Amino acid sequence: MRPQLLYPLFAPVTSLPGIGPRLGKLFEKLTGPNVAGLLWHLPTGLLARQLEPLIDEVADGATVTLKVQVTIHLEPQRPRQPYRVSCVNDTGAVDLVFFNPRADYLKNLLPPGEWRVVSGRVERYAGSLNMVHPDYILPVERIGEIKGLEPTYGLTAGLTQRMVLKAVAAAIDRAPEMPEWIDPHVVKRHGWAKWKQAVEQVHRPAAPADLAPTTLSRQRLAYDELLAAQVALALVRQHNRRLAGRPSVATGALTSRVKAKLPYELTGSQRHAIEEIAADMAAPQRMLRLLQGDVGSGKTVVALFAMLIAAEAGGQAALLAPTDILARQHFATLEPLARAAGLHLQLLTGRDKGKAREKIVAGLASGEINLVVGTHALVQESIVFDDLRLAVVDEQHRFGVQQRVALADKGKGVDLLVMTATPIPRTLTLTAYGDIDVSRLTEKPPGRQPIDTRTIPLDRLEEVAGSLKRATSQGSRVYWVCPLVDESELIDLAAATERYDVLRQMFGERVGLVHGQQKAAERDQTMARFQKGEIDILVATTVIEVGVDVPQATVMVIEHAERFGLAQLHQLRGRVGRGSGKSSCLLLYQTPLSETAKARLNIMRETEDGFRIAEEDLKLRGAGELLGTRQSGLPEFHLADLAAHADLIQIARDDARLVLEKDPELVSERGTALRVLLYLFEKDAVVKTIRSG
Repeated sequence: MRPQLLYPLFAPVTSLPGIGPRLGKLFEKLTGPNVAGLLWHLPTGLLARQLEPLIDEVADGATVTLKVQVTIHLEPQRPRQPYRVSCVNDTGAVDLVFFNPRADYLKNLLPPGEWRVVSGRVERYAGSLNMVHPDYILPVERIGEIKGLEPTYGLTAGLTQRMVLKAVAAAIDRAPEMPEWIDPHVVKRHGWAKWKQAVEQVHRPAAPADLAPTTLSRQRLAYDELLAAQVALALVRQHNRRLAGRPSVATGALTSRVKAKLPYELTGSQRHAIEEIAADMAAPQRMLRLLQGDVGSGKTVVALFAMLIAAEAGGQAALLAPTDILARQHFATLEPLARAAGLHLQLLTGRDKGKAREKIVAGLASGEINLVVGTHALVQESIVFDDLRLAVVDEQHRFGVQQRVALADKGKGVDLLVMTATPIPRTLTLTAYGDIDVSRLTEKPPGRQPIDTRTIPLDRLEEVAGSLKRATSQGSRVYWVCPLVDESELIDLAAATERYDVLRQMFGERVGLVHGQQKAAERDQTMARFQKGEIDILVATTVIEVGVDVPQATVMVIEHAERFGLAQLHQLRGRVGRGSGKSSCLLLYQTPLSETAKARLNIMRETEDGFRIAEEDLKLRGAGELLGTRQSGLPEFHLADLAAHADLIQIARDDARLVLEKDPELVSERGTALRVLLYLFEKDAVVKTIRSG
């Protein structure tokens, strides 16, 4: 169904001249399987080539273009020696150096006595000037083909700059003129060129400033990508809104009992979120809402009130958690409150087997169990609900869309509430959740103490250990987190095991270790001992979920804090400060610190506001690495820089909404152009959704 106009861009890269199967695999690794991927592979730098400098005066390491006469070929006498071709002109001599070449090919390319143009990087070695594997070797009359300024691109092993330059140029030649899918007023206001002209401009920078994301051509292409994302999200939202829902109207019968049982007052933002959820659930359309709340802001209690509304309407509710530990934590928090409301809340994880599991499955099918908290076990085919009205998905980025859909499909018109404890900057929320209404919890429950955050150089480790002795002797418990090194669990484990051994020598048996290589039962057993106070210090790697609610844990030590992103540091710090006692977070760092690391640690000292921290993280790191895109569920962009183009996201969102209000099926002239845009950015599945209605 892809428009014919786009066929040249979705042809395989091997359809370009000079790219056979071997090179095709390398290009596929670098830019993807299609020609279009080359257009999105933007230059990262500019290479200046000096034109015909005096050879004897050329600086070591310069990139130069020279006219030279070939004098002699010096073939290697031993296997590892290079092949040399000596060349001269009236300003000096240069040796062209090749490793493992075909001699007959070089003799044909560089015949002695002939003049050639050569271009590449030169180095002085043993008194002579060398050019190793020149970028260009051409007849003299073709010197005009070598530009004085040339864009440089990210590479993969086996590809050279010249190969990528040629492939990108061929891809640009293939690119057709496109219909204009941007609102004419937006184009005029920003002074943007047409699509193909903008593509040509970003790949032909004339100065270093042309590489910036703020250039008009880059802005234009970034907006195209953002608009495609926002139209896709708006179409999904429109499709979901059409799906039949069922009103679940709150009666207050159960919620009033739970409010009376709570040992604290709900915060203003909790009350507001509950009101928004109640209004959504009472509406005839399905609810699709994201509940964003900082660590310790009380999301679980808000989720319970949503679940109570489903029960008040005579139905069931399910809460899906990504790990066994988190599911058990939620169950422990919610079960006494559900009991106070006279409801049957059950826990279901992969560890429930045999008769115990059968009993739970039967209870869900009969409706005897009103509320259930569980892991992936909840989405298995064998799980059937009597009347599921609400699905709550915690830490939703840990689940694929299909798992959310699988749970929602277990009922009729099921409302969906997704939650995340990762504060996401507003601009990124729009890119990831444009199809979902958002509620934010911005306050901490009353009684929570501020966390004293300090930065300490690693060479003061002994002092830190001494302070832990004082803290544990007064009944405090301590998390000690070892750094993430190169995303390797094995390296993490080595670091954590080493720290565990050192702390065991100082504190004896009252130190525990949890890491991703352990079996779940062993990990849970250690966590349980930490909760009960049988262990005072818990050493952990970051690859596991340390989200157990232990109010007595009042000290968080983060080793090599400079290696962590702000969002991750903030998440870890949120593991303490959950009780009424004074808590502290010690950020141990290795000197010297980079300017970015200094800024990061300073922000951690200044504020505990997760949303401000997320915004600062975006400024310091850029969206791509903000949360680790693979873990965060955020979309990856090729052309849009979400820090530099934040203002364009809102414009794209507003434009997408307006166009779909006027033309929900995208059949107008502009709507047809937007379909081309959706296919260009591979939103094919969304176009199929509007086709199916």
